[in-house]
Amino acid sequence: MFEGFSLRCRDVGEAVLRVRTGGAGPPVLLLHGHPRTHTTWHRVAPLLAEDHTVVCPDLRGYGESSKPGDYSKRAMARDFVELMKSLGHEEFAVAGHDRGAAAAIRLALDHPDRVTHLAVLDGLPIGAHLSRADARFAQSWYHWFFLARQELAAAMINENPDLWYGGRYHDTPLAMGVENWADFQRAIHDPGTVLAMCGDYRAGLEVDRVHDDEDRAAGRKIACPVLALWSAKDDLGELYGDLGEIWAEWADDVRVRSIDCGHHMAEEAPVELVRELRSLF
Repeated sequence: MFEGFSLRCRDVGEAVLRVRTGGAGPPVLLLHGHPRTHTTWHRVAPLLAEDHTVVCPDLRGYGESSKPGDYSKRAMARDFVELMKSLGHEEFAVAGHDRGAAAAIRLALDHPDRVTHLAVLDGLPIGAHLSRADARFAQSWYHWFFLARQELAAAMINENPDLWYGGRYHDTPLAMGVENWADFQRAIHDPGTVLAMCGDYRAGLEVDRVHDDEDRAAGRKIACPVLALWSAKDDLGELYGDLGEIWAEWADDVRVRSIDCGHHMAEEAPVELVRELRSLF
């Protein structure tokens, strides 16, 4: 994986992030989702690196990054600003998937002087999700509320990680790529990482929701161009219908498109995803 990329750990002040970097050109930050690590981008990053500097970290709490206890998206956003500064990038584009999308949205809202373009993959602001949470949401995305019971959820999952993650996500080495699968397996079998990943969801229902609601009340919007991509074979569109109408509340310059794949689009449709990202960047 990641031929020509370097792998290291970087101290960003509040956390130590495992990060993979490669390529040359305008910088792009790629943020993975739950329960993945940065290796989920292994089919996307080399393609983007043909004309961009690509930075792929493990989010705090995930993979081999440190577990400082604060898993708010605001704290994650500070990590990424410091990470990119340490690599010499004052401004950069960012693409985030799933929980990484929530972190990317917060990064764009809190640091508009840093983020030049934002791509959101299978995500909305957490506040937008929760303000629309109905019985269908609770049935389809019950894991948001289960995982938010951080200590209880982690204790139950750690009894049999394969039962929870294998039963829910149906991942295979062939679909994910063997090395990506192995990195994912190490993460979900590490009790501290599972506890931290649950902490991400706990923060989502608590402080992250507050931050989003404060932005909406103040009329703050994302300043940069936004590309909102959703997987046609996942359930985001089924839950919400017109995603463009929702995004209009959060950004003025936004395009909404779908890709014909399942939830993990970086693994399932990397070429089409890169084409869409290039159209934005």
